[in-house]
Amino acid sequence: MTPQTVFLFCGKRKSGKDYVVNRLQQLLPDTSCIVRLSGPLKEQYAKEHKLNYERLLDSSQYKEEHRKNMITWGESIRERDPGYFCSLAIQKADKPVWLVSDCRRPTDIEYFKTHYKCVSIRVYASEEVRKQRGWEFTKGVDDAPSECALDPYACDIHVTNNGDEEILRKDLQRLTQIAQNMTI
Repeated sequence: MTPQTVFLFCGKRKSGKDYVVNRLQQLLPDTSCIVRLSGPLKEQYAKEHKLNYERLLDSSQYKEEHRKNMITWGESIRERDPGYFCSLAIQKADKPVWLVSDCRRPTDIEYFKTHYKCVSIRVYASEEVRKQRGWEFTKGVDDAPSECALDPYACDIHVTNNGDEEILRKDLQRLTQIAQNMTI
């Protein structure tokens, strides 16, 4: 299905991208679906390396143990075909609003903006809040392109996810209105 609009979410590890996307999807259950770019990457990586795919999807230590090698592996595939994981991820998207939960590189955003009407959204949480959620700086991960390549990118909208429910509710309401206006 060709979407009427695509929301492209980016942000640092432990900023709460998945949490924000899940909350937004709950507000738009009939018109939106979540597209995870990391899903096809993790699935293929698990197959090739005989790992537990389901455990690579959660926020466990298991995923963190494999993150650095998975990043390197994914980069080698992206060098040959920058849109490879994007094209795999959208195969099951079946609603007019796609919520792409994990854009990490300019090529991810370029892929979608080339093909669809998009709104880019940066999810922000302070370093202190991210640490409370279990983040700690990991060399080779937090300074890698998968975490930093979109730092200079100017997103259309910023969502603050520091634990203040009222601020987050207002940001989600704004996104809901945008989605409803773009699907009319």
